[in-house]
Amino acid sequence: MPNKTILITGGAGFIGSNFIPYYLKEHPKEQIVNLDLLTYAGDLNNLLEVEANPNYTFVKGDIRDYHLIEELFDKYNFDGIFHFAAESHVDNSITGPKAFIETNVNGTFNLIEVARKKWMIAPFKVKRGYENNRFHHVSTDEVYGSLGPTGLFTEETPYAPNSPYSASKASSDFLVRSYFHTYGMNVVTTNCSNNYGPKQHDEKLIPTIIRKALAQEPIPIYGNGKNIRDWLYVLDHCKGIDLAYKTGLSGETYNIGGKNERDNLYIVDKICSILDARKPAVNGTSYKDLVSFVKDRPGHDQRYAIDATKIESNLGWKANEDFESGILKTVDCYLTKYNY
Repeated sequence: MPNKTILITGGAGFIGSNFIPYYLKEHPKEQIVNLDLLTYAGDLNNLLEVEANPNYTFVKGDIRDYHLIEELFDKYNFDGIFHFAAESHVDNSITGPKAFIETNVNGTFNLIEVARKKWMIAPFKVKRGYENNRFHHVSTDEVYGSLGPTGLFTEETPYAPNSPYSASKASSDFLVRSYFHTYGMNVVTTNCSNNYGPKQHDEKLIPTIIRKALAQEPIPIYGNGKNIRDWLYVLDHCKGIDLAYKTGLSGETYNIGGKNERDNLYIVDKICSILDARKPAVNGTSYKDLVSFVKDRPGHDQRYAIDATKIESNLGWKANEDFESGILKTVDCYLTKYNY
């Protein structure tokens, strides 16, 4: 019988659906309950490989529903939480910010408040048998705002969110922090750089480049294409999350980054070069000819880059993939997905 039951929120999304198979493989005696509303970003096809696993249970539901969270805690008596669920598309947060506040702020509050009531007797007094229960909050480097041409985000970087999305994630980070300092809850937070890899939603940059190129459609690149991101292969992120949950210090934040700063011009050029070699266009042209520059989005941060020294030094985490190795795996996955 499984010896622990873990709640994973948003497990049908990009990172969560990579994390669940990884976690079940690494912890075969633990039970996972995946709570996901299956909005546009959630897809159960991402989890076909685990749906028959006896240690996996899917529940369709909304973290904004406080009573549902209570019912699930009563039924499963969770030993821990990995909180992935979030509205995360920046463009959508610009056109419709309300959903981001309701899900990312209120939803996080529901989860951590129910966990507090179920796991604790009073501030700094944990119920017997619940001493090792932990709430792991998965966040983003976008809470730190935008960097200049030099420097890196560290765990001490002041928050300066520039979009409704990043502001909502910053708010949820602060909520989790407050439950550690006010109630003594066993929490840990990880802030990651841009993830890429299998199962990412089609709307995101890298899948969009691949999809548009293969369809011989214009490949849209914001502004001048010189926005820089630190790219992290999703399975490296999953390993970091698991490590921080198991061995990180309570109340601490750990930044997880790939040390792979690339601007969007490099990203699209690299992907098109791979596609030119892997799946040459029938008309004999390069996919690079499809690149089309479009109007930049409001509040578009110029550069993100994470200093992952803390999780590397204190917990022994290390990324296995650099961008050049990870993007090859990613392109091959999408060629299969799109039946090319």
